[in-house]
Amino acid sequence: MADDPKPMTYGGYLALDGILGAQHPVSEHHDEMLFVIIHQTKELWLKQILREVALSRELIRSDSLIQVHKSLSRVSRIQAVMTLSWDVLATMTPSDYSSFRAVLGGSSGFQSYQFREFEYRLGLKDGGHLRFQEEGSAPHDALVAALEAPSLWDEANMALGRAGFVLPPEALARDWRGAYVASEGVEAAWAEVYRDTARWWPLYQLAEKLVDIDDALATWRHKHVVTVERIIGAKRGTGGTAGVAYLQSTIGKRAFPELWSLRTRI
Repeated sequence: MADDPKPMTYGGYLALDGILGAQHPVSEHHDEMLFVIIHQTKELWLKQILREVALSRELIRSDSLIQVHKSLSRVSRIQAVMTLSWDVLATMTPSDYSSFRAVLGGSSGFQSYQFREFEYRLGLKDGGHLRFQEEGSAPHDALVAALEAPSLWDEANMALGRAGFVLPPEALARDWRGAYVASEGVEAAWAEVYRDTARWWPLYQLAEKLVDIDDALATWRHKHVVTVERIIGAKRGTGGTAGVAYLQSTIGKRAFPELWSLRTRI
């Protein structure tokens, strides 16, 4: 019986030896471990978010607008968990953070390729972020692929077009690498969906789930700003970023702008 495979265990299935051994604080200060775990956890959640967004894009592309509700709902729920984690990090005082901040060097959350890929997949595209990843690396390739592909918002607009709505040509076929520019024609088409929700329920439900994600992203950004300001004030961020000033400038970003502006129209 010596050749029988070992039974599956909880730790083995979850590869806990690798996960729990992946924290390597550089200093001996107590709070650095919290800082590492918070950010590693966010990256794990972003990995799952990207899987859900990929599935959502395929479902929208196949006009499975009822089925996509589940994966989009999961994205916004994960975002809520990520936002709550800022409250844990906020238990770190300025003195706590200052004790180990120097060991971070030029590293910065600004360099998180998974967060940038999430933005790209939603439709918030800025090719300038590619410079933070080594050309030819897996992260760089992932960002290029996301930059060159239709975003979740592009797919939603194409689904709207397939449903019979008249949309501006540039909303359906454009250079996907470029930043999305809000369109009055797109807003008018989605406003029609909102005016007759019974007739267009699958599209209406899709739109509201996308708003949930945009809302959750804005909430996450706001909590990020407050937490950073609480810990470092107006200091520049690591990696040379502008810190709070930069983060504040991102709060108003909307991945699905017409779904917000149409509320004034209807």
